[in-house]
Order: sequence, then structure tokens, then C-alpha cells
Amino acid sequence: MSELRCYGCGAKIQSEDPKRPGYLPAKAKQGKEQVLCQRCFKLLHYHTKIASPLTQDDFLKVISKIGDKDALVVYILDLFDFNASQIPGLMRHIGYNDVLVLANKRDLLPASLKEHRLMMWVRRQLKAEGLKPVDVIITSGKKNLNFDEIYEKIDAYRHGRDVYVVGTTNVGKSTFINGLLKHYVQVTTQITTSEFPGTTLDLIKIPFDETSSLYDTPGIMNNRQMTSRVDDKVLKLIMPQSEVKAMTYQLSDKQSLYIEGLARMDYIEGEKGSFTCFFSKRLKIHRTKLENADGLYNRHKTLAITLPEIQTIDQMKAYEFTFDGTKQDIVIAGLGFMSIKTKGKVVIRVPEGIDVIVREPLV
Repeated sequence: MSELRCYGCGAKIQSEDPKRPGYLPAKAKQGKEQVLCQRCFKLLHYHTKIASPLTQDDFLKVISKIGDKDALVVYILDLFDFNASQIPGLMRHIGYNDVLVLANKRDLLPASLKEHRLMMWVRRQLKAEGLKPVDVIITSGKKNLNFDEIYEKIDAYRHGRDVYVVGTTNVGKSTFINGLLKHYVQVTTQITTSEFPGTTLDLIKIPFDETSSLYDTPGIMNNRQMTSRVDDKVLKLIMPQSEVKAMTYQLSDKQSLYIEGLARMDYIEGEKGSFTCFFSKRLKIHRTKLENADGLYNRHKTLAITLPEIQTIDQMKAYEFTFDGTKQDIVIAGLGFMSIKTKGKVVIRVPEGIDVIVREPLV
């Protein structure tokens, strides 16, 4: 008799320890072939945030199981938070299996952005990371964008093999799989989805046919994203749910932009330039003179979203960048990005441990 697993997160069902994955009281599982663990039940019905009990090493151990298989790997990336959603050294973990890349959350980017241009941008980013996928498809799990093409490509590239879906937390893996199940497999149960990181805890197996299956894998936690540091209330605010509207500021030097209390951009010196912000529309952006920027944060923290460990702006880490007049993006991992066209010096302030990078412009 096969072991009973939660169809929501993949954890092995057990009734001994409520603190361990897969807990379900013995009475609740009697006579059932499909069950939800207590954790998934609370996520699904009460929208309760429950911290993942697994570490990053635990997630990598699960992913590394793919390296022993002959399979197709569907690698899902978040277009809005592209760089932070990449898995470092992915090919080492999956044993150099074929990789089909799905660039997800197209619905969050401006509708005016041409798909071909976006596709070329994604391919250049992947090439820089040394990844050569069998194909790249732009998609939106929320909008079922290009799902017919995805299903056809998966069927073509897998050659009857199993398929493993991988990605960091909150790239939309479970939403994507549920979309495929709803449109093509017609199953009666779905895996658990949530905006909270770490929802899936183990491999979730969904049979394709008698000889092969689709597997959802746990998301790899990236602790250098803003989304890994904030509480659940702030998490809902910083994760956009619809198209991000560009907010453009023409700044002279000695001016600053605040993204709530989470980050600050100081234009230290240079020519007048264009700064276009792409953040969740639920976050407020404040412009002020650089000479007033410290006081604005320190006096009005109650008006901003702040992290408990940051009491003054001096406790944030500063990253300095110099621009030569060509258009580039500054990305704050897990928060958003700014498209900057200026010739001058910029300082970005974020909590210690949050990644800030400069890249080729996306928009």
C-alpha cells in the first residue's frame, strides 16, 4: 500500500508531531485516499501564514533528486523579479537534463512591451548565466497566456519522460501546474497555492499517463529578496497582482526617492536624468531633497512600511553606482526596479542582505 501524501504540498501524512510537515490528526485521514495536511488546510481555507519548516539545504536536496533521472525540467522564472528568481548552479542540481524555460508573470509588465523584444532579453540573461534551454516561452499562469503552446512543447520535448517543474518561491509554479491540470488533465483536486513563500514542501506527483508523471517541486528560498524579510502584511503590498504602472521622475542631483520605508535612491551628483520606477502600485514613492532625506525617514517612519531591525536610515546598507548616460536598470531583489537614464552617481539604500544589481534595461 502506497504512503499517503498531502495533495496540496506533497508532504508525507503523519499524525505524531503537529510541528512536522504533513501533520493530520488520525481521525481526519481514516478511509480517505486524498487528504490535505493541517497546514495546507489552513492556507487554503483561512489564508493563514505558516512558516515553512524546511531549510534551503532541504529544498536543494529535493531538487537534486532530479539529477538521477532522465527527464524534462520546466524551469519557471519571474519576469518581474527575474534575476532574484534564478537558481544559481541549476544545472549541477538537475544533472544536465533538458530544460524548457517559462518566463512567467508577463501580466505584471507593461502591455506595450513587445513579446519578441522580451523574449530576446530573457535569452540574453540566460546566456549570461550559462544556461542553454531547449526553448523559452513567455507566459502568465494567471492569464493562461500561451498555455496551448506550453503544453505542446512539453509533450514534444519530454519524449515520454517525466517532467519536473522547478523555480524559486513565488514564481508561480503551483498556479501554473493547476492551470495545466484544469485545462488538460481535468483532475478534481489541486495543489495548494499561496502568496506566502515555501508552500510546497516535497515532490508532488501528478500522473500524465501509465508510464510518466508531472512533478511539482518545492521552491528554492532566496533569503536575499525583500519578500523573504517582510511580514505577511507587507508581503501582500510589495507583490504586484496586476500590471505595474511606470512612474517617471525627472531628477536633478541632490534629490532622493523613497520606496516607502523599504528602500531609498539618492541621486548624488550628475546631469538631470530620467528615473522610471516599476514597483507595486500599492507602494507609495516619495520625492524629497537629499538634505531632507534622512530626517524624512527618521521622523516619519510611522507613515512608511519599515522593517523592525531598521530604526534609522543609517542602519541600511548603501550601494553606489555610476552611470554613463546609457539606459540601465537598478534592481532591488524582491521589491522592483528602476529604469535609469542619466550621467551621474546614484546610491541605493536597502536593509543589509538584500541584493541590488545593475542590468540591461527590461522595458
